[in-house]
Amino acid sequence: MPPPRRGRLVDDAVDSPALAGNPLGDPARRRLLVWLPPGYDDDAERRLPVIYVLPGYGSCVEEWCNRDLFEPTIFERLEDLYASEAAPPPCVYAFVDGSTRYGGSQFVNSSATGRHQDYVAEDVVAHVDARYRTLAAPEHRGVAGHSSGGIGALVLCMRRPDVFGACASHAGDTLFEHCYGRELGGFARALRENGGDPARLAERLLGDEVYRRRNFGPLMVLGCAAAYSPDPDAPLGIGLPVDATGTLDERHWERWLDEDPVRMAPAHVEALRSLRAIYLDAGDADEYFMDVGTEALSEVLTELGVEHRHERFPGGHGGVAHRYPVAYDHLARALSEP
Repeated sequence: MPPPRRGRLVDDAVDSPALAGNPLGDPARRRLLVWLPPGYDDDAERRLPVIYVLPGYGSCVEEWCNRDLFEPTIFERLEDLYASEAAPPPCVYAFVDGSTRYGGSQFVNSSATGRHQDYVAEDVVAHVDARYRTLAAPEHRGVAGHSSGGIGALVLCMRRPDVFGACASHAGDTLFEHCYGRELGGFARALRENGGDPARLAERLLGDEVYRRRNFGPLMVLGCAAAYSPDPDAPLGIGLPVDATGTLDERHWERWLDEDPVRMAPAHVEALRSLRAIYLDAGDADEYFMDVGTEALSEVLTELGVEHRHERFPGGHGGVAHRYPVAYDHLARALSEP
């Protein structure tokens, strides 16, 4: 038998006007890994849907190439998916860099981090459409991700249905009071440890590798606050959801809740109904209770009459890459419909 045809990985980069001059001084030129499916190079006329893949918090785009013991890379998983007898229709897969100085952007526009929603929805999409043979219309573009990438996929589709027509969220941040609850207490403790000074805390988190490794949760809360509750008048330009005593700042916390997909969905029902596919899943022992949040979101979508697919599986928050091809298959079939 002839060997199976393989896809091709392109190491690309995007120059983002949206990120130029961002307040964190993060680079505006971003790496982009693009996987072209088997047969892409055989037909110079055929155009394909695109699935944009967003990373989780604290991840960089290079991690997609890393190999873990006993685990295939994401590109090997794609090879297996497209080598199977029941392979989905071919799609281009674009793996996006979402990192910031704080670890992540939640893929929203913020005065404290920069225009990360516009970076994905405008700059990355425009680059991919210009360089690759794509079906350049929202009904042929999907976006997928895990954790922060999952909420990014959901929110981008709610806010930019003019760009994206399908989404997949693996344990995406939902029902914030549960998924961030324990992290807020850890942040308050770290803030107290640094004299209640967020600038001093940020300096230690960013400058001390050992301290950062022990305190990834507080760094994540700082980054999420930069995304969800920017405040130009506050230290670092960030409105914190809790103080050093652990007391909620209701004004800023309400701004966080405004970004919760469970609460956002009713205000974006027409956008959600316009999507070709919505895929949700989470492990039943997720440490951040994303299974609880994902089920709550599924119930809201059902009440709103929004068609979607929701699955729960044995597992926690990490080690779920085996679920990604399930969602890719689902999106690829929906995005390939005429």
